[in-house]
Amino acid sequence: MKLLFIGGTGIISSACSELAVQRGHELFILNRSISVKYPLLKGATHLKGDIHAGIPELSTLLAGHRFDAVVDFIAFTADDIERNISLFRGKTNQFVFISSASAYQKPPKHYLVTEETPLSNPFWQYSRDKIACEERLMRALREDGFPSTIVRPSLTYGPAQIPFCVGSWSHPWTVIDRMKRGQKVIIPGDGTSLWVLTWNADLAKGLVGLLGKRETIGEAFHITSDEVLSWNQIYLEAYQALGLEPNVIHLPSDFIARFDDHAVGSLIGDKSNSVVFDNGKIKRFVPDFRCEVNWAEGVRRALAWFETHPEFQTIDHEKNVLWDRMISVYGRVYS
Repeated sequence: MKLLFIGGTGIISSACSELAVQRGHELFILNRSISVKYPLLKGATHLKGDIHAGIPELSTLLAGHRFDAVVDFIAFTADDIERNISLFRGKTNQFVFISSASAYQKPPKHYLVTEETPLSNPFWQYSRDKIACEERLMRALREDGFPSTIVRPSLTYGPAQIPFCVGSWSHPWTVIDRMKRGQKVIIPGDGTSLWVLTWNADLAKGLVGLLGKRETIGEAFHITSDEVLSWNQIYLEAYQALGLEPNVIHLPSDFIARFDDHAVGSLIGDKSNSVVFDNGKIKRFVPDFRCEVNWAEGVRRALAWFETHPEFQTIDHEKNVLWDRMISVYGRVYS
């Protein structure tokens, strides 16, 4: 197949790019620059351009191309979707939008999430924007036949990312550094809420497996691991991988959100809830999809990657100051 990935060098998209090339697809990657963490793969063609540029410029860049599937990994708003509809109408057999499992109903009325779970998140604008994107694409399918497929990842990580619910996404080594230095690490609530972490190469098998399948048009899929862990288990496994004794403090999610506005969405509107995903649908459409990397192995792979790439062991000093302040205030009030 001839594929276009918009983005193509992030946590999810890099793994999808690697698998697409391995499977012999003709892959084009459209982005402004090549990531240092995720360099362009040999066998892929780089189309250097800004997806946020005007339609005329993008149309010139893509002139003469028609794709079996286009995947946009970096669309976040309805305006992004309007641009994509204009740009790829009649130029692709399938448009795949990377949405988010955070769009599912929060707080959840049932812990088990299927693709039929309502989409509603009053806590997080990011999630509401993703919902608006999905709604626009489904309207374009009904009205104009624009061939859309929706994919909803949950918390996906890989060698260059170690995911924690109270952490720094841009500087993931920050929490590991705190662990190594014996500083307290924050776990929200009592740590018993359930969550799912998915290794990026495992998700790629599901996503790439959907490409080129006409029966996926108009359908939505979440693609996650079936391994369900509490946040306590997630953090304690990281400590065990480091060979360290845990030094954690449990803080209420609403207390954390008083100090960190972002936590209103990412924590209260997402990760503080117990969420388990029914992956039956993706397995029906992609029968060879299965996740092979559990958290115990994945966190060790990520730690090994960071140890061999010390240049990425960067620290979010602002987050460190914020977390220390939270811990200090909580200790004064409740100790």
